[in-house]
Amino acid sequence: MSRLPLGDWVDSAVDWLQTHLAWLFDAISTVVGGMFDGIAAVLSAPHPLLFAGIVAIIAWWLRGLPAGLLAFAGFTLIDSVELWAEAMDTLTLVLVATLVTLAIAVPLGIWSSRSKTVSAIIRPVLDFMQTMPAMVYLIPGVIFFGVGVVPGIIATIIFALPPGVRMTELGIRQVDGELVEAAEAFGTTSRNTLLRIQLPLALPTIMAGINQVIMLGLSMVVIAGMVGGGGLGGSVYRAIGNIDVGLGFEAGISIVILAMYLDRMTGALGREVSPLGRRAAAKAQAAAEGWKIWTYRPQPVVAVAGIVALALVAGGMGVFGGSAKDTTASGTAQIGAGKKVSIGYIPWDEGIASTYLWKEMLERRGFEVDVTQYEAGSLYTGMANGQIDFQTDSWLPVTHASYWEKYQDRLDDLGAWYAPTSLELAVPAYMKDIKSMEDLKGRASEFKGRIVGIEPSAGEMGLLKSKLLPGYGLDKEYKLIDGSTQSMLAELKRAYAKKEPIVVPLWSPHWAYNEYDLTKLADPKKLWGEGDGVHTLSRKGFAKDQPEVAQWLKSFKMTEKQLTSLEAEIQKTGAGKEQEAVRIWLEANPGVADKWTPVPEGAENAQTAGAQQVAAGGRS
Repeated sequence: MSRLPLGDWVDSAVDWLQTHLAWLFDAISTVVGGMFDGIAAVLSAPHPLLFAGIVAIIAWWLRGLPAGLLAFAGFTLIDSVELWAEAMDTLTLVLVATLVTLAIAVPLGIWSSRSKTVSAIIRPVLDFMQTMPAMVYLIPGVIFFGVGVVPGIIATIIFALPPGVRMTELGIRQVDGELVEAAEAFGTTSRNTLLRIQLPLALPTIMAGINQVIMLGLSMVVIAGMVGGGGLGGSVYRAIGNIDVGLGFEAGISIVILAMYLDRMTGALGREVSPLGRRAAAKAQAAAEGWKIWTYRPQPVVAVAGIVALALVAGGMGVFGGSAKDTTASGTAQIGAGKKVSIGYIPWDEGIASTYLWKEMLERRGFEVDVTQYEAGSLYTGMANGQIDFQTDSWLPVTHASYWEKYQDRLDDLGAWYAPTSLELAVPAYMKDIKSMEDLKGRASEFKGRIVGIEPSAGEMGLLKSKLLPGYGLDKEYKLIDGSTQSMLAELKRAYAKKEPIVVPLWSPHWAYNEYDLTKLADPKKLWGEGDGVHTLSRKGFAKDQPEVAQWLKSFKMTEKQLTSLEAEIQKTGAGKEQEAVRIWLEANPGVADKWTPVPEGAENAQTAGAQQVAAGGRS
């Protein structure tokens, strides 16, 4: 049976949509991005403790004093682990996705409840949307909307839409038909029947649907982090890539706190807005004996008054917003003047090292630098779309050839800063009889039939699957395990400590060769190709927008000793402290930062003169 070219048809459809509906995708991106920025600004404005107090009062009003105290403690915990900004970004993403989802789901659910034909058509579509793996939605999201929060929000909307539609339809259909018939018998219009009878009585079910929408939105935050969505999802994604258990737990518990709060509050709000729920609550309160502080719930006006009082006190204490950042750096020329530069990176060791090195050097020159971790495909797409300024870890002409071939007309190659490199499979040196790729033949049982790989999007993994393993006849014996660089290194460390057989993809230079005694497997058939250079690529037009930075990047070179020592310092300092490690390394290598980011003499003189003028003005 001949192969059905379904994938080719989808690619053609996507190309057509990109060509003819780019204006629509840009408009959607602008609207969704504007909503995100607006809500994020509101949520980020209060001091964390003030915001915690506000959510605690809301919890007290809806569920009682214990819920309020727990809410305050939970949000305070998020602030104490220094993930407050990420939590607010996550909350914003969920709120925007929920608002847009409900704006679509509720009308669609109402329509379905009033028409069996519409319901029959929509039901299989909703089944398809809900059963499709959530990560698949990121692919068209990145293609149509680039990287960042917008594709994450769009994917969340698509994934969370079905329960909103289903529960709205279910709630309206469950309303007693005799009530509807009675309303119609008294001459009530269809519109008033819907607004005054069906929707109020269906509110508990609709609120349950809203709860599901919010929970599904929170389940998508980690996936959104893979395409630069940021927030707690980005923190979890970094923790996965770096095998950082501490950061993963902190980000994970923060997501749990948000999820529990939103789940409990939406459930309680459903009871408050429902006539039946209010009636049941009133009966329960009337049946309670005496007045107990633990069961007391303030009236809405009291809750609002408490929030206003907190806001006034906070305003008087000056806890709104944060203090302005001090962008000056002692002894350096601030030619960046606060210009923003975005750098993307793949979690490879040389990429992490070079990225945080440039972050530190550019910030010393007065630039505002944003650094985000991506999968390789998302990174190249983001640069090609102009959303990422540059990245420093493109292996050309071999490893990343597929990405370069696809996007080269929208990218600029600023040159190789390190060469030559090599790709290889490696085994521990205690496996003395394995020296070549050919030696792996017939030995799969010793390695449990697997090669412990890295990111599936990495060019090295593509070469292994398409050339190396078939070329040496190993594709039938070994399974290449997708994972991450850090998980591969963790597995290598574990196996090496136990003297167990293991084969992993590595590259040179890499600090692992200094840490462990490893054998690079020879490639007699030369299937790996010639050694790559590690190139810096930028979006088209970056050199025109930031000529100083582009010139620095073009002139940048590192020796193997410099690169491996910087990687070793980052490993020593620990995950999450990359920039701190860079500063330690720069102190141990004085002068290199000034060499790599030289400032024209005129700029330094102007900087000095400006500082002297400011100082003189301050003395007068």
